[in-house]
Amino acid sequence: MNERQHILSVNLEDYFQVAPMRQIIPHRYWPRFDLRIEKSTLAALDLLDRHGATATFFTIGWLAERCPDLVAEIARRGHDVASKGYLHRRFDQMTPDEFRDDFLRSRNAIEDATGKAVLGYRIAEGSLPVDDLAPFEMLAREGVRFDSSVRPFGPRFMLRQAWRDIREVQGDGWSLTEIPLSSDRFMGVPVPVTGGNYMRQMPHALHDNRLRAYLSRRDQPWHLYFHVWELDADQPRVSATTRLGRIRQYRNLDGMRERLEDSLSRFTFRSISEHLGLEAGAAVVRAKAPEQVEVKVAAKQTGPARKVTIVTPCFNEEETLPYLAGNLASVEKSSEGVFDFSYVFVDDGSRDGTWAKLNELFGRRENVQLIRHAQNRGIAAATMTGIRAARDEIVCGIDCDCSFDPHELARMVPLLTPDVDMVQASPYHAEGGVTNVPGWRLALSKGVCAIYRRILNHAFSSYTACFRVYRRSKMAGMRLDDEGFMGIMEIFVRLDQSGARIVEFPAVLESRLLGTSKMKVLRVIRNHLGLIYRILRERRGPSSFAGEATPDASHGAPYGRP
Repeated sequence: MNERQHILSVNLEDYFQVAPMRQIIPHRYWPRFDLRIEKSTLAALDLLDRHGATATFFTIGWLAERCPDLVAEIARRGHDVASKGYLHRRFDQMTPDEFRDDFLRSRNAIEDATGKAVLGYRIAEGSLPVDDLAPFEMLAREGVRFDSSVRPFGPRFMLRQAWRDIREVQGDGWSLTEIPLSSDRFMGVPVPVTGGNYMRQMPHALHDNRLRAYLSRRDQPWHLYFHVWELDADQPRVSATTRLGRIRQYRNLDGMRERLEDSLSRFTFRSISEHLGLEAGAAVVRAKAPEQVEVKVAAKQTGPARKVTIVTPCFNEEETLPYLAGNLASVEKSSEGVFDFSYVFVDDGSRDGTWAKLNELFGRRENVQLIRHAQNRGIAAATMTGIRAARDEIVCGIDCDCSFDPHELARMVPLLTPDVDMVQASPYHAEGGVTNVPGWRLALSKGVCAIYRRILNHAFSSYTACFRVYRRSKMAGMRLDDEGFMGIMEIFVRLDQSGARIVEFPAVLESRLLGTSKMKVLRVIRNHLGLIYRILRERRGPSSFAGEATPDASHGAPYGRP
């Protein structure tokens, strides 16, 4: 055991709140994710207990509001709980007033949870500017005694040696202590010698060599840090992020616990407050800021809530279902008193743990039906099974991956007036949009839609989205020739050719966040061309699309209900 004492800090944030996810998971999506923070944080606390180490936990205020007991447990076990801001934002993403408000909201949430004053701060991403002391002054005047927001790495710190050391940052009537992450020089340029992503990505032997060199040349304590989510190797993989983002987030997660165990067994670590000889007193009792008080504004509604069934086909979606559950819970809450929802989930012959996860998340709810196909039949077959099983005349079909925001149903359902048979989501509408979808795929899809626009009765911008609102009585007797992705388009064509009225709704399509798409794009495009040929050929005679058939008894048969 090396008797020299070092500094340990921990970033308390969940896997979906970090920098690689910022562009694809906005803050408004956070409540829809299944929180995994408790398991990973308790694992971190147990790890520190085993090695007799204390740490400073820099905590996202948003999590402190939602998991106050967990944050209190961190303090109870003898660790600092400091602020990492309320939302995971860079300094340059905020105005000075926003920066202050973000800190104050996080501080208040943490102090409410622990009952102790918050003494420390770390910017959630990036670094505080070392050429502008205004943010340091604001923090100091709000009671912050130490900051750990400076990452003194790269050429700009070659001539700023003082910022690489623990130092006092002060001005007229204020001061705080800066505790930077550790760095060493390589060819004259400061490089990180710390933890987190820097430790996880680097070969262990190389990191160890850099650390030995740092300890031999410098009398500063080594500042090691990590994220609690780095102990969660089984976290869901967010497929929509970039390849670089996936490397940054997931590479070597399996080995991070072992690397931390090695460091904790070789060195003595203590929290920043212990290193500075600080002790947090009782938190000041403050009135909650106005933005922290949730005000529920009742939606305008006359008469009873409208009964609506939401149908969700599922095929190998075990990883996605917790995110879907979070979205549906949010939809229910925001539509309380306006819509009375029931649900039909159709497991379309999944080969993973989808059926077990459906039962775990929804199986005990009276307003839920779980239906299982014995084998995979296709998304259109699963949709039709759900529609036939629905209890209500208004039926919404949604994607399990929430590539269309289910909250938009609140605007789509009212469009299903008595003279309308279906409402179709349209991302290519001028008021719609598409994000994080490859350009080549958009070009192919838009080209197909342009052809449909010329040959169908409804001249829409797009037709193929599964995100729809149906009139059940118009759908229940329909039999499809294709039960896969093409069947979704076939539903539209059959309604269009039978004289039904369909309304277009502008919506935003996003690439799926979790799991992988099952659609084979080129095959589907080829099948669209076949359907287009069929429509054109049958224009000269009676169309097979115009009538409604009695459903085959074998179609949509429920199987394995709990």
